[in-house]
This record gives sequence, structure tokens and C-alpha cells, in this order.
Amino acid sequence: MVDADKQLQAKQNDTVSPPHPIENPADSKSKDWTSSINLSHTVDGEFPTESVFNQLCKVYNKSPFFHHCGMTMRVVEGEIKGFIDMNHSLIGNVVFEILHGGVAATMLDSIGGIVAMAEIYRRGQGELADRIRKVSRLATTDMRVDYLAPGRGTQFIATSEVLRLGRKGCTMRMNLHNNDHKLIATAIATYVY
Repeated sequence: MVDADKQLQAKQNDTVSPPHPIENPADSKSKDWTSSINLSHTVDGEFPTESVFNQLCKVYNKSPFFHHCGMTMRVVEGEIKGFIDMNHSLIGNVVFEILHGGVAATMLDSIGGIVAMAEIYRRGQGELADRIRKVSRLATTDMRVDYLAPGRGTQFIATSEVLRLGRKGCTMRMNLHNNDHKLIATAIATYVY
């Protein structure tokens, strides 16, 4: 290869690299995704709900997009909840300074997905390998969002509940409230696995 070709190749490689550092690829050997849940904390045969929920939240909170939007998942009183702290970059309507509808929809979809994963693990239907397979394949196939009030507030809290958990998919209902407990948006989604 000629020196000019090497320089061009190096320049192209530099433009392909991500602008922000990402976790060390060497760590990929110990993939930490939603199918890598540790169920060894079982006490007297009882499912370790809090431990599994915390592990799922930890994994979700590593998402660069979640970090960018200021979203976090936490276990509160035995339930997984999603939180968004309002900031200037999340404003959708600049005149009224309200939360962008896409951010609300993203949080609703995400809380529906993580709660569905938690329920697949918690309900324990089938072998552990089957549950892991379902969780790792879980994907949104349909979601309807109803925006009920302007997204005003300093923090938004998302919750979800299972409407139906079947062999090949599930249906979830999600709600997004502001810090004054006002319902901002609601959604129903179908996930397949």
C-alpha cells in the first residue's frame, strides 16, 4: 500500500470511530444484557424479584440514549418505574416549554418493555432457558400513545402493568405522570418474543 493510501485509510477509519468513547469492547465477553440475569439469589425457592428487577434496571440505565435523554429506571416499592428529569434539550414545544412527545413515547415504550421482561422472569413459566430466549427477543410490534395533557413538570414518572402475558407475546399498559401526579400520557403496546 502506498503512503497516500495508508493515510487515506487512516483518515477514513478516524471518521468511522464514534465521537464519544464507548465501553471497552474487551468487556463484551461478559455481555451484560437483559438475558444475563443472575437468579442465584433465590431464598427458600422464592423468586428474587427485587434482585432481578434491580439487574434489569442496571442494564437499561447503561443505554447511551437513556443517558442522553436523562432517563433512568429504578425499583420503587417493589415496582420498576421510569424517571425523566426535565431539561432544556427535551423541550418539544418551545413556546410553552413542554416535554417532547417523542421522549414521552420512548419512555412509555421502554417501561412497557422492561416490565414485560421482569414479568417473564418473575412468573417463571417454562424453563429458565425459554425465559431467557423470550427476554432477549422481546420487541415492540405495536404501540398506541394518547397524549392527555401538556408535558409540564420538573420530573416525569412512567409505570406499566401487564394486561396479558402469553406464550408468544404480551400486551402492556403504560402511564406517564408528572411530578404533580398529573397523567400526561398513556399507552398500550404489544411486544412479541
